Amino acid sequence: MGRARKGRAVSGWLIVDKPAGVTSTAVVNKVKWALEAAKAGHAGTLDPDATGVLAVALGEATKTIPYVTDALKCYRFRVVLGAATETDDASGAVIATSALRPTDAQIEAALAAFRGDIMQVPPQYSAVKVEGERAYDLAREGEVMDLAARPLWVERLVMLGRPDADHVDLEMVCGKGGYVRSIARDLGAALGCLGHVEWLRREWSGPFDADQAVTLETVETEARTEALDARLLPLELGLQDLPEFNATPEGAVRLRNGNPGQVIGHADWGTEGWASLNGQAVAVGHYRGGELHPSRVFNR
Repeated sequence: MGRARKGRAVSGWLIVDKPAGVTSTAVVNKVKWALEAAKAGHAGTLDPDATGVLAVALGEATKTIPYVTDALKCYRFRVVLGAATETDDASGAVIATSALRPTDAQIEAALAAFRGDIMQVPPQYSAVKVEGERAYDLAREGEVMDLAARPLWVERLVMLGRPDADHVDLEMVCGKGGYVRSIARDLGAALGCLGHVEWLRREWSGPFDADQAVTLETVETEARTEALDARLLPLELGLQDLPEFNATPEGAVRLRNGNPGQVIGHADWGTEGWASLNGQAVAVGHYRGGELHPSRVFNR
């Protein structure tokens, strides 16, 4: 018999404006402690030096994490031109420099190659696994890896400004698995001047944006109070990119027991969606001829 999970059965999303200098895991652990939650996770890692939207799921909302992770995300960041670092950001040692500085028009022209469906090689210092080990662990040991390129959808990549000849500010909207540091590295290489990220901020992630976020200081100040509980957003927000079906009362009972249940609505055979009863998510599954066949069931 499994050991009972400690903590409250609290469910929902808490959106945190992650500060620089802390890991995403540390933020999740702080939120979990502050809400005395039995279970918590996040929808997309931010580098320790990055700031911005970190969507933390509690309890049953953790079952919706994949749908937020798969959603588009928006980043604003500054690229330092003229230098490459071992980590592709400002935390790493400079490994090469260049006196070349591109014009604004050259930067604009180079950005076109990084839009749409692209192939991107992760940074050496990344969480990618290489033969069971994290790339950043191997990189710290001095190993140089030949990491495979991965597909990435870049919906938008534009220049926001040019503070001076050595810097350019960009905004990118991309799909799952994008590395801003790789964009900076590869853009610098394409321009012939080298480059790395000075700072980056995630403005929004799927359905969640910075306007909904609380600071880590607020999490600490309101820890274990009703005030912090009141900041939780409904788990249903994590399902907004999926079609919603209304379950019949009888269908909801069957779905909660893990069985196909009748829903009201129409979609193509096999469409993934979620069933609700009185606005509350019951299950996620696949639509087949008037029924939803559940793959995830919400127990509340």
